[in-house]
Amino acid sequence: MAAPTISKEQAEAIYSKGLEGIIAGETSICSIEQGGLYYRGYEIHDLSKNATFEEVAFVLLEGHKPSAAELSRFKGELVAERAIPASVIQFLREVGPALKRGTAVPMDVCRTAVGLLGHLDPDCQDNSGPANLRKAKRLLAKCPSIIGHMQSVIDGRELVEPERGGDPTLSHAANLLYLMTGKKPSPEFARCMDVSLILYAEHDFNASTFTCRVIAGTLSDMHGAVCGGIAALKGPLHGGANEAAMEMLKRIDAHIKKGGTVESYMQNAFETKEKLMGFGHRVYKNGDHRAPILGALGREIARKQGPDSLKWFEIGDKVQKIMLEQKKIHPNVDFPCGMTYFVMGIPVPQYTPIFVASRLSGWCAHIIEQHANNRIIRPLSKYTGEPVRSWNG
Repeated sequence: MAAPTISKEQAEAIYSKGLEGIIAGETSICSIEQGGLYYRGYEIHDLSKNATFEEVAFVLLEGHKPSAAELSRFKGELVAERAIPASVIQFLREVGPALKRGTAVPMDVCRTAVGLLGHLDPDCQDNSGPANLRKAKRLLAKCPSIIGHMQSVIDGRELVEPERGGDPTLSHAANLLYLMTGKKPSPEFARCMDVSLILYAEHDFNASTFTCRVIAGTLSDMHGAVCGGIAALKGPLHGGANEAAMEMLKRIDAHIKKGGTVESYMQNAFETKEKLMGFGHRVYKNGDHRAPILGALGREIARKQGPDSLKWFEIGDKVQKIMLEQKKIHPNVDFPCGMTYFVMGIPVPQYTPIFVASRLSGWCAHIIEQHANNRIIRPLSKYTGEPVRSWNG
């Protein structure tokens, strides 16, 4: 066992709860700066304006911007792997009643489905770079099918083209919407979903990615690490924030319908210390670079749909203004995501699974990177328990 590079006394001197401000490793995948978010050197505004999700996923997984031929090959690989095995489909059907009752939730179903895929993947126990890349592409391709078929089961509809995992002519984002709804999305909806997937694809050593790296650091397999990432992302302080943000907006809307105002709701929330989701970020101090990108796309969709859709963004504007003026806290990307997905008609419980469909690209890139240059992640702890004492004293 390798000795620690610093003593425990030295470590205690730089102790930071939640590892805030502590560098826990190196990565060439992503950099979060106060002035921008970068995927392998490409800034997020540039990517959201000029790239597609498939191109971004290629950059994350294969390490460079694809040529036309490479992108065509990559897209073909994803399309070929979209269909999920019959046993996983059977699981989705069997868990349907529990999903409808609420005793099962979509994120847990996603986690179990990924675990089942691991049993069936011929490369599951192979942690080599080529095998990991093949598994990453399979997981990325199959996740929208898991989400879409799950929603069809919840809605009591026939599964959408299960034999091939949707329509091979559709993009990753458009096919995800098609699988969930049974309808081919408009170009505007498809582009909005595509950009949201780009924005959620990668974000440095966040909780779920760090979980993946901790698991991969033990030399466990990619499917196991991804299951851990999904479990971490489920939490409302991480991926579940977009769902919680929309539920908060619904409560504010109900409050308004009873004669209240956004201001009175927020004042009560402050007084009762209600957790207001979709605001603040551990890293960004001057606002999340991703939030205005998705917010603008969602607002335009809502504007075209009319007042009933636009009202969510108008309520959101007031909430953001109050939070900034009174608490000096900016929204993060989860706040506009909740509103945007809602006006697109996406069921709220599927918001975080869609996050998974995107973040898989980043998780798998980090798992590949961890396996390629591994050191087990084993931090120290600061003991706060009883002093030394005798059992028979």
